[in-house]
Amino acid sequence: MNSIPTTALGLAEGGLPVLPLRADKRPFGNCRACEDLACGGRPNMRTPGPCACPWPCHGWAAATTDPAAVASPQWVAAWRRARTIGYHPGGAGVTVVDLDNPAAVDWARATLPPTATVPTTRGEHWIYRGAMRSVNGIRAGVDLKSTMAYARWLGPGTGTLAELPAAVRALAEKEPTPARPAPRAVTVPAPAGSGQCRHRSPAYLERGIAMAEQRITDAASAVHATVYRTFLAVLSAHGRCGCLTETHIARLFAAAQTKGESARHCTDAWTNACTALGM
Repeated sequence: MNSIPTTALGLAEGGLPVLPLRADKRPFGNCRACEDLACGGRPNMRTPGPCACPWPCHGWAAATTDPAAVASPQWVAAWRRARTIGYHPGGAGVTVVDLDNPAAVDWARATLPPTATVPTTRGEHWIYRGAMRSVNGIRAGVDLKSTMAYARWLGPGTGTLAELPAAVRALAEKEPTPARPAPRAVTVPAPAGSGQCRHRSPAYLERGIAMAEQRITDAASAVHATVYRTFLAVLSAHGRCGCLTETHIARLFAAAQTKGESARHCTDAWTNACTALGM
């Protein structure tokens, strides 16, 4: 029997803002009612806003402590498909120092004040009382998750919850990273396309390109594979009807090069995706 819905309801009743996570540990995608901002909210998963949609499809911003929402038919359907429970640390007034490997845990033990800890698959979550901005990759295997972010609920852990110390807040002030070379303009012919257009409006295509750019930008590892899969998804959805332009392609290439991909790798990934789809 799936205990996730019952556990989630109990956490919400206890004041923890919860949301369902899929098998890949990501939130559920936006439902059709929320596409193109039709719901009146902001389904880009970055800023909360008013939304009449009853589905838990707004990423971290969907996290709620409302038992009625958590127990609603729409949410229960999502909980039954979920593989784990997520929560919004900032909404709960805490900050999670996500330590993703043993080396990161050793670093925390030598550097940070002790606090409540929760074991994870590969490391530990160190949880402090107090919210702050979230930052990924402050050092190898270490992320800060608080406002505008979500973390997995893995149990209450052990130890006493300590106040958020200055040492953790200082971690958000990342040292400037070396500047990457400016993206090179690469001209790749857009697919000619002769199939029937499935786009209901130009905003549909724009949203697809924007989501693809964000997917590449958010890649924390396996960037080359992420770029290829993203190109494949864009071509699969938009490459056969002739709506995809060289301007759209240039935006995707620029996002990939900003993550460190070379112009040649971008071209190769695009060509391989076209080949895989028979274009």
